[in-house]
Amino acid sequence: MPQTTTTNRRIVLAEHPTGELTAKTFRMEQAEIPQPVAGQMLLRTLWLSLDPYMRVRINAGPSYRDPVALGSAMVGGTISQVVESRHPGYQAGDLVIGYSGWQDYALSDGNNIDIKLDPAMAHPSWGLGVLGMPGFTAWHGLVNIGEPKAGETFVTAAATGAVGQIAGQLAKARGLRTVGIAGGADKCRYAVEALGFDACVDHRAADLPGELQKACLGGIDIYFENVGGAVFDAVLPLLNPHARMPVCGLIAHYNGGGASGDRLPLMFATLLKRLKMQGFIIYDHYPSHYADFFQAMSGLLAQGAIQVREDVIGSLEEAPEGLVSLLAGRNFGKVVVKVA
Repeated sequence: MPQTTTTNRRIVLAEHPTGELTAKTFRMEQAEIPQPVAGQMLLRTLWLSLDPYMRVRINAGPSYRDPVALGSAMVGGTISQVVESRHPGYQAGDLVIGYSGWQDYALSDGNNIDIKLDPAMAHPSWGLGVLGMPGFTAWHGLVNIGEPKAGETFVTAAATGAVGQIAGQLAKARGLRTVGIAGGADKCRYAVEALGFDACVDHRAADLPGELQKACLGGIDIYFENVGGAVFDAVLPLLNPHARMPVCGLIAHYNGGGASGDRLPLMFATLLKRLKMQGFIIYDHYPSHYADFFQAMSGLLAQGAIQVREDVIGSLEEAPEGLVSLLAGRNFGKVVVKVA
């Protein structure tokens, strides 16, 4: 893809937010396109990923990674094409999964690149979802922490989101009864009819605990936690002895809400039911296991064994509103931004 402009649009962090995120947290800037030196390449962003973890990265306080600095380009996973290369491992035209952030162009020395993609692949944006960080998160959480066994009951929150839709399908393929929790009748219908879940419960239901209990009469053996809040409160009493709980996110709490209050029930349940609850940050597992995951998931996609739904945002300018919408649960599928 040739370079057709000398301007690089960048969306930078304008303020560290408190409470609910607004689009005013960011601002658009324009800068000159950087030029690569020896050992570098110039990348043009084609697709940008929006993910819940971004809310944590823009807080001012400490976290699992350094916060985004004020005035810096917002972080984010990207599918990019190499425009110009002075790096021996890459050439112009290569398609890569990396972390260029919310901007049109970026320099890379290769250290922030996960993997090369086939430039002719039909759905490059899948490298940010089912073949990228969310898919890897679903795979690792289910297989290595959940330790699934055929016949068990698996439950995931945000069942039609980027991670939940993949985790649920992987669990179903391994012979588990799979129950989703999602927001609204349309999402629940999609989870059952398109993704193959055995049941899906609307988290907006007047009696969420009662509806979830009906869907999980034999209890829950694996709960994939990425929401927290009232959803977790409904799940906790249904966990079976020796249940496993991979925890990859707590989106209900990222804007400062969703507090569950008393922790004593969780502590007693963990002890008496011998629960395994393990938090994980998927970036800790790059690159050691990523290539194996990518190969296995590519095979499942080629077989048609995994269905994928994306929520596509049409321009870089819309990314701030897109993240606000994602954190409010208004997305339906993996959220990606078409940048170029």
